[in-house]
Amino acid sequence: MADGLSKPQRAFVVGVGMTKFERPKSKDWDYPDMAREAGEAALKDAGIPYSDVKAAVASYCYGEPTSGQRAVYELGLTGVPVFNVNNNCSSGSTALMMARRLVQSGIEDCVLAIGFEKMEGGLSERYTDRVSPVGRHMDHMVAIGADPGLIQPKMNRMTSDVIKLFAYAAREYMDLHPEVTVEELAKIAQKNRKQGENNPRASFQKAPDIQSITTKAMLCHPITFGMTAATADGSAAAIVCSENYVKQNGLENKAVEILAQHMVTDLPTSFGNSFQDLCGYSMAKLAAQRCYSDTGLTPADVQVFEVHDCFSCNELFMYEALQCAPEGRGLQMMKQSSWKPNKAGGQLLYLNNKWVFNPSGGLESKGHPIGATGLGQCAELVWQLRGEAGRRQVEGATVAMQHNFGIGGAAVVTMYRRYQPNIPQAHL
Repeated sequence: MADGLSKPQRAFVVGVGMTKFERPKSKDWDYPDMAREAGEAALKDAGIPYSDVKAAVASYCYGEPTSGQRAVYELGLTGVPVFNVNNNCSSGSTALMMARRLVQSGIEDCVLAIGFEKMEGGLSERYTDRVSPVGRHMDHMVAIGADPGLIQPKMNRMTSDVIKLFAYAAREYMDLHPEVTVEELAKIAQKNRKQGENNPRASFQKAPDIQSITTKAMLCHPITFGMTAATADGSAAAIVCSENYVKQNGLENKAVEILAQHMVTDLPTSFGNSFQDLCGYSMAKLAAQRCYSDTGLTPADVQVFEVHDCFSCNELFMYEALQCAPEGRGLQMMKQSSWKPNKAGGQLLYLNNKWVFNPSGGLESKGHPIGATGLGQCAELVWQLRGEAGRRQVEGATVAMQHNFGIGGAAVVTMYRRYQPNIPQAHL
């Protein structure tokens, strides 16, 4: 076990699995079915038995206590500890982070992180007889200028407030940078929808035209339905192991190292005068800075990103928070971009003619099963770094970065690299 003077052990993802993300209530299945499919796929990908798993971390938001146990019992009854985590939309990355830390500490050498969600269509809160964990955020949103009413008369309060928060953040950004228009935000969404056509696990596999994204179903200016990530049902899983386990089991060709990973919760800036900071910009920026500091890498060393595009405006914000563009210059990345084919016959948009964001199609194409989203992003980046992404493949990808955000709040940024022996350990 690591003590206070020991360096943390390196941690590797050696197997990933993911169901197709389905629109809520469109398929007759339940969360144990989803978890079994994703978990078995991850174990098969790694080529290991479930009996090798020493602990499991399960992420979900819409479920009863100990749903994690019920889910992993589909894989076996081995008596392993199961930790249930809930961090809103960043729950999946939280599970991955806990699995990594169990491995880094030397306590366990093989841990399953698994996320799943069976949703009802929109977002909701079940316990309304007590203080809402996001109530402070939504109250502050109104205090700094948001309309207190519902954005749509038939929409519930939670769904309305989340859309409104990002809509006001987008308005704030557009006021500061008038060159950013509804049409420009729609182009980000269309990019993701077009890349999602290559993803057989995505909820939406046909890209709407730019006119439809720009004008159809305006939810709260400037956000239209086509710029949103719809909720979904589904599961994703990752097997996280130590370097000794990787070597003992001959998994070097499967292993992708989690080079760095940081979670940042709300800062004083979250409750300042900026809608953008209230929906996680400063948190993501600090988490990314810490990852770059840990690794000695810069954005120039990264080829592929999966970011939390719950709304297309948030992807724009992340171009800057992850330091790919100076503040206020994120739109220039889209303007300086080109579609390039890969060897499998797919096409990807290279922003600044350098980076690919959300080759999976992002949340806007895949859908957003809250507890599974972060692990779905992890799976995509593992496939990318192994060269297994098919028509979505970013050619020559060696380093990847992931951003996952949950209101309430937590921003998790993770950096990955294909296995390399004998390199300095990343910091905890």
